[in-house]
Amino acid sequence: MKNQNLFHYTLQHADNCLILGQRLGEWCGHGPILEQDIAMTNISLDLIGQARMWYQYAAEIQGEGKTEDDLAYLRDAWDYRNVLLVEQPNGDFAKTIFRQFLFDSYSCYFYEALMNSSDEHLAAIAAKSHKEALYHIKWSADWVVRLGDGTEESHERMTAAVAELWPYSGELTKANKTEAEASKDGIGIDLQALKERRDAKIREVLTEAALTIPESTYAHEGGKDGRHTEHLGYILADLQFLQRAYPGLEW
Repeated sequence: MKNQNLFHYTLQHADNCLILGQRLGEWCGHGPILEQDIAMTNISLDLIGQARMWYQYAAEIQGEGKTEDDLAYLRDAWDYRNVLLVEQPNGDFAKTIFRQFLFDSYSCYFYEALMNSSDEHLAAIAAKSHKEALYHIKWSADWVVRLGDGTEESHERMTAAVAELWPYSGELTKANKTEAEASKDGIGIDLQALKERRDAKIREVLTEAALTIPESTYAHEGGKDGRHTEHLGYILADLQFLQRAYPGLEW
């Protein structure tokens, strides 16, 4: 492989998009109202579309004749490099919204910065994905405010979602070895600079939503290095069943 770090960097972001897209797709037909059911399904499709671009480039870098499907469907859980946040269960609508907001508040700034990558292919993926990420953050931030500053019950549910998911937010902006090398080489981004912008956005939205910003800085981590919660295995069992049951299946 000509550039192993670039491959792992690309794969890491592909996995984030695929797993969150799969999670969000579980809401299809179960949304609280039809409009938001469709909105979540559309965001899921956007994320899976982004994952396809990442996987296609990863397969090209790998140079082993594999396809995007091979990378998505024929790897085991310990080979995935997504952050732990995206594999967390949907829970209720409030939990899904806050999980999405935490990811969106990262991805919109991630893609904006990545458009300046010295790798033209990464810059192109970022330019296309950034347009979608801007819609995603507007949607999820609006719902955080509506639920947080809504009824007594919606406020309580959002408060519970914040408490449960906050420890998973730190992993997104803490660079692992792959990301540190990518930033140093000019193909990746400076996660510390992104963190400052991400944190400011979170503070702005939670304040407007009348939600308390957690003081804890503890962060669950390990997903970027292949150490996952039990939830990922169940996601992959659904996601990969057809391809593993019928290898080489073509539509």
